[in-house]
Amino acid sequence: MLTMRFEHLNLKPGMRVLDVGCGGGRHIRQTRMIPGIVAVGLDLGKKEVSDTAKMLRELDALPTQYGGSVPGAGPWMSLRGSAYQLPFKDESFDCVIISEVLEHLHEDERALAEMSRVLKRGGVLAASVPRQGPEAVCWALSEDYRNWPGGHIRIYNRKALREKLVAHGYNVYASHFAHALHSPYWWLKCLRGLQHEDDSLVQLYHRLLVWDMMRRPALTRVLEAALQPLIGKSVVFYGIKE
Repeated sequence: MLTMRFEHLNLKPGMRVLDVGCGGGRHIRQTRMIPGIVAVGLDLGKKEVSDTAKMLRELDALPTQYGGSVPGAGPWMSLRGSAYQLPFKDESFDCVIISEVLEHLHEDERALAEMSRVLKRGGVLAASVPRQGPEAVCWALSEDYRNWPGGHIRIYNRKALREKLVAHGYNVYASHFAHALHSPYWWLKCLRGLQHEDDSLVQLYHRLLVWDMMRRPALTRVLEAALQPLIGKSVVFYGIKE
């Protein structure tokens, strides 16, 4: 399930991509579908880095016709590290992705400065955060949601985030919303209790999301596209470092 639209990243063979806070590696996985991309996934969590590496090894072992990496897919690396102190030289990457991470960071300005440091001039930053409206509903429904260890510490205003990226030297050239079908799922979780993973309604909606992700039926694709402007869970910005 991708948050970023890769057609906006303008990736070409030989480019280097860094995914900050890569989680399980969903965006790094997509780079394996483009020949010649050097991909680096970085996360603070040991499990996340291990899961990303395991997934990429399995992907590389699969034939292309069964969803494996394309011929000529470039090298990859998965490592632990902090968004506040990236272990790379200045201007090391052509593209930096940071998806659903900034809302967790107490020093988001510091993290953005680090990403700008390692991104080449003319490179692309792709950043996504929870959208203000759907996120505010979660905060209103559940005190646990906003106080969960490692949880979200702020709600971003779309205009303010855009201005923040511009202040860091980016020319924002595209934006969109994502994951509209996920907003009701999180509202339901907040309403029923985040600790109640076995709640029948939450599990039922989760099965719907998994079915949608695996099958990609036309009905839910059309429904989500219609709902994106209203309840898209995430907002995504793409900017060129000037």
